[in-house]
Amino acid sequence: MDPLRSLSLHLRPILFFFLLLLLIHGARSFYLPGVAPEDFQKGDELKVKVNKLTSIKTQLPYSYYSLPYCKPGKIVDSAENLGEVLRGDRIENSPYTFKMREPQMCNVVCQIKLNEKQAKDLKEKIKDEYRVNMILDNLPLVVPVHRQDQESRPIYQLGFHVGLKGQYSGSKEEKYFVHNHLAFTVKYHRDLQTELARIVGFEVKPFSIKHEYEGKWSDNTRLTSCDPHSKHTVVNSNTPQEVEANTEIIFTYDVEFQESDVKWASRWDTYLLMSDDQIHWFSIVNSLMIVLFLSGMVAMIMLRTLYRDISKYNELETQEEAQEETGWKLVHGDVFRAPSSSDLLCVYVGTGVQFFGMIVVTMIFALLGFLSPSNRGGLMTAMLLLWVFMGLFGGYSSARLYKMFKGTEWKRIALRTSLLFPAVAFGIFFVLNALIWGEKSSGAVPFGTMFALVFLWFGISVPLVFVGSYVGFKKPAIEDPVKTNKIPRQIPEQAWYMNPAFSVLIGGILPFGAVFIELFFILTSIWLNQFYYIFGFLFLVFIILLITCAEITIVLCYFQLCSEDYLWWWRSYLTSGSSALYLFLYATFYFFTKLEITKFVSGVLYFGYMLIVSYAFFVVTGTIGFYACFWFTRLIYSSVKID
Repeated sequence: MDPLRSLSLHLRPILFFFLLLLLIHGARSFYLPGVAPEDFQKGDELKVKVNKLTSIKTQLPYSYYSLPYCKPGKIVDSAENLGEVLRGDRIENSPYTFKMREPQMCNVVCQIKLNEKQAKDLKEKIKDEYRVNMILDNLPLVVPVHRQDQESRPIYQLGFHVGLKGQYSGSKEEKYFVHNHLAFTVKYHRDLQTELARIVGFEVKPFSIKHEYEGKWSDNTRLTSCDPHSKHTVVNSNTPQEVEANTEIIFTYDVEFQESDVKWASRWDTYLLMSDDQIHWFSIVNSLMIVLFLSGMVAMIMLRTLYRDISKYNELETQEEAQEETGWKLVHGDVFRAPSSSDLLCVYVGTGVQFFGMIVVTMIFALLGFLSPSNRGGLMTAMLLLWVFMGLFGGYSSARLYKMFKGTEWKRIALRTSLLFPAVAFGIFFVLNALIWGEKSSGAVPFGTMFALVFLWFGISVPLVFVGSYVGFKKPAIEDPVKTNKIPRQIPEQAWYMNPAFSVLIGGILPFGAVFIELFFILTSIWLNQFYYIFGFLFLVFIILLITCAEITIVLCYFQLCSEDYLWWWRSYLTSGSSALYLFLYATFYFFTKLEITKFVSGVLYFGYMLIVSYAFFVVTGTIGFYACFWFTRLIYSSVKID
C-alpha cells in the first residue's frame, strides 16, 4: 500500500473528530420534545400525578401509596412503557389539584391518624432518606437549592424528602418528622395575544408543621396554624410534625403561580443545566491525547516498519533468504489458522456486533433528541428494542466468521449466538428481581413484563439471529490472503512482556482511561438519581473508545506477530475487552467512595447490574479490537508476495 495513502486513511477519523468537536454544543442542546405542548386557560384544572419513592441509600423504589399519604377517591395507574416499568416507575393520580393561575393557600388535603405499622414505615423511609416524586404536565417536581453564591443559578433536586431526623433542643433523643405541608410553585409562560399559558416549571418547598385547630376535627375545620383568611402561612418548620403511633397528621399545601420568560421548548434546560462543562472538556482532551499517541504509533508501524518490511520481503529472490528473515512474515503459514474454541469466538463476535449496532443507533436517536427525559423510560425501551432487532446483524456476523473457519453447522452457531449473552444477563436479572420482590419494592418487574421480555427474546430476537445467520452462511466464505500450512509452526519462547495475560491486561488500560471520567457522570446519573442528557459528549467519548480499542489492539497484535506468535484471534478480542475488568473495578471503587448504600440487598443489586454492564462492555470493546486486528492482519499479509 502507498504510505501516503495509508497515512491519509488513518488521519480521516482524527479530522472527523475535530469537526465533531466544533458541533458538540449544538448536538448537546438540540432537543425534540417527547410530547406535544398543552395550553391552559385561566381556571383550567391541573392534575398532579405521583410517582415512585426513591432513595440513593437503598436503590429500592416504592409506590407512593405504600406510605400513609392522602389518597384520591379512586387510585388510577397511568399506562407505563416497558422502560418505565423496568425503572420501577409507578405513576398514579393524586388528591392534589390546582386551578391554572389561581393561587391557593393552606388547602387541607386530609387528616390521618397513624397506627404502629404506618409510623414504623414512615420512620424507615425517613431514615433511608426517601424522596417523593410528583409530576405536573409531564414535568417532574424539583426542590430548588440555592448555593452560597446567591448570584449563581440554584441546583434542582428531584423530589422532596419524606421527612427529616432531628432533636428537640435540650434533648439527645433522635426524633422523626414528616413533611406534611408543601408550598408548590408552578411557573408558566403566557401568550400575550391569546392569554393561553404553558407550564414551564414545577417546584416545591416542603415543611414539617404540627397543625393546630380548635374543637373537634371535621371537613370544615379551620386551622389556626395555617389560615388563608388571616394570611397566616407556613414559612418554616419551627414546630415540626413528629412521627409516632397514634399521632394525628394533617396534610396541607399552598400553590402559587409565577410567570416566566422560559418558553415551553426550553423548559427542560433548567433540569439539564450542566455546571461542569469544563470537566467533560478535560475528559475529551485527555482522551484525545491517548488517541493521538496511539495514532502516532499505528502510523509509524504502517508507514515505516510495514512499508520497509513489505518492500524488503518483496525484493527477496530465494527461499534461503526468506528463511533467514525473522518477524511477522515467518508466521504467514499459520496466522490464519482457526483458533481453539473458534465457535465461541464467533458467538462473542456476533453478540458484539449486535451490541455495537444497538449503541450506534441509540446514540443517533439521542443526539437528535428523540430520547429526551420528558419521554420517561424511552431510552431503556429503545435500547431493548434495538438490541432485539440488531440480532439480524449479530447472526450474520457470527455465521460469516464461522464459515471462514470451515464450519458447517450454522444453526448451532445461530442458536448459541441468540442465547449466550441474553441467558447470562437474564439469569442475573431474574435473581436480582427475586431479591427486589422479597423487599416488596415497586422496582420488582411484574410477571406480565417478564413475559414480554421473554417474548422479545425468543419471539423476535432468536428468529432474527437465525435469519441473519442463514443469510451470512449463504454468502461465499471469506478467503484468506495466504495459504495455511498443514503442520502448525512451533512458537518460540516469548519475552516476559509478551506473556498473554500481561499484554491483555495492559491493553485494557488505555480504552478504560479514555472513558473513565465520563463513566463517573453516567454512574452518578444512574445511582444518584440525576438526569444524564449530555449525549454530545458521550458520542465523542464513544468514538474515542472505538479508535482507542482498535489502535491498541493493532499495536499489540503487531508486536505479537513480530515475536512469531500467531495465536492472535482470541488475544485481539481479550486485549481491548479487558477494559471491562477495569470498568468493574472502578464501579467497585465508586460504590465504596461515592455511595452510602448499607443494605445487603441494595449492594447485591448494584454489583449485579454493574456485572451485566461490564459484561456488555467486554463484548463490545472485544469485538471492536477483534475486527481491527482482523482487518490489520489481512491488510499486511495481502501486501506481501508469498512464494
